[in-house]
Amino acid sequence: MTDYSRRKILAAGAAGGLLAASTARSAQEGTAYPSANPAVSYPGPHDPREEALNPSALNPLSTDHGNLGTLKFSFSEVHNRHTDAGWAREVTVRNFPASKAMAGVNMRLPKGAVRELHWHLPAEWAYVTYGTGRITAVDGDAKRFVADVKEGDLWFFPSGIPHSIQGLGPDGCEFVLVFNDGNFSEDSTFLISDWIAHTPTDILAKNFNLPESAFANIPHKDLWIFNAPMPGSLESDLAQSNRPDVPNSYKFALMDQTPIKTRSGTVRIADVNNFKASTNMSAALVEVEPGGMRELHWHPNSDEWQYYISGSGRMTVFANEGRANTFDFSPSDVGYVPRSTGHYILNTGKDTLRFLEVFTTGQYSDISLTSWMANTPHELVAAHLNMDVSQLRQLAQNKTPVVPA
Repeated sequence: MTDYSRRKILAAGAAGGLLAASTARSAQEGTAYPSANPAVSYPGPHDPREEALNPSALNPLSTDHGNLGTLKFSFSEVHNRHTDAGWAREVTVRNFPASKAMAGVNMRLPKGAVRELHWHLPAEWAYVTYGTGRITAVDGDAKRFVADVKEGDLWFFPSGIPHSIQGLGPDGCEFVLVFNDGNFSEDSTFLISDWIAHTPTDILAKNFNLPESAFANIPHKDLWIFNAPMPGSLESDLAQSNRPDVPNSYKFALMDQTPIKTRSGTVRIADVNNFKASTNMSAALVEVEPGGMRELHWHPNSDEWQYYISGSGRMTVFANEGRANTFDFSPSDVGYVPRSTGHYILNTGKDTLRFLEVFTTGQYSDISLTSWMANTPHELVAAHLNMDVSQLRQLAQNKTPVVPA
C-alpha cells in the first residue's frame, strides 16, 4: 500500500478526531473554525470522511467569500484502468471542470511493463515519482532518443513526437503526466499496434519492403500497457541505431538543478531556459518546510496545474469581484489556479510539503505581491493600504518564493 493510501485511510478512519483537531488548530491560528458557535453545527446528513479531508470547505476562513467552484480534485477519486501489466488513472476536464488548459495522468509500470509506442496531439510533460524507467522517441528528422529516468527526473515530448516508456528494475516506475489540453484523455492516443492492426497486410508489406508473412502474428487490438522482455543496457539500445541524437534531450534531471533556496523551502524551475526541448510547457518543484508558505503571487502567462506529492497544505485562491476560496491538499491531490489569479500555499503539517506547479508556456513566470509592493513608490502603496511607510521600506524587493525567507 502506498503512503498516500495509508494517509487517506487513516484520515477517513479518524474523521471525528481530525475535525476536532482542525477546529483546535484553526482556533490557535486565528482562522474561522469556530469551536463554540451554536450557529455552526451539522446535525443532518453529512460525510465525516470528506469533511476531515476538506476542513477549509466545511468551515471556511473568515476572509473567504463567494464561490470559485472546486479548484481541487484527487487521483484517488477517479476510475483506475488496469491491465495485467500496469495501470493508469486520469484527471481531465470531464471530472475536474476547472482544469480547462491541462489534463493529468498518473501511471504505474512495474518492471518490464511497457506503455506502448504511441503519439498524441497535445505535448506531454512528466515527473517520475517512483523507481526507474526507459523512455524512447524519434523526432521529425528521424533523430533518435533513448534515456533512462529515475525519481525526480522529468521528460517532455512535443506534440506528435512518437515515444514509449518501460519500467526497469528492480520495481519499475510510477509517474505523473501533464498534457496541455484539459480535454485530452489517455485513451485517445495514436497506438502503433492499433494502426498496424487496421492496415491491410499487403499495404504493410509494400510500406516496409517485407513479405506479408512478416505480419502474420500482429495483435488484433491495441496493447496500451503490456509486459515485454526487459531491455538490455542503455548502450546496447543506443547502438541499434546509427542516427544522430535529437538536438535537445527530452529528459531533464530536475533534482540536479541548483534550487532557489530560502530558510523555509526551495523551488526548482524547469523551463525553456534550462530544459531546451520544453518549448511550450514549464514547471516548478516546490518544497515548503513546516511553518513556511509559498508566498502570495500569481502567474501572468498560464493557468497552473498542481500535483501534491507529500505533506499537507492549504491554498487560498483570490479572484476578482472579491472572491476568495480555500482548499486543503494531501498526496495524490490535484490543484488548479486560473491564469493571473492570486494565491498562496501554506504548509499545514509537520512534514515537508512537496508539490509541482505546471504551466502551458515554455517560460516560467510569476509575480510576487511583496516585490510588487516593495518596488512601487512607498507613499503610493501606503495611501492604498493605510500602512506606515517605514514598514513598507522593510519589504523584500527581490522575489522570495517561499517565506519566511
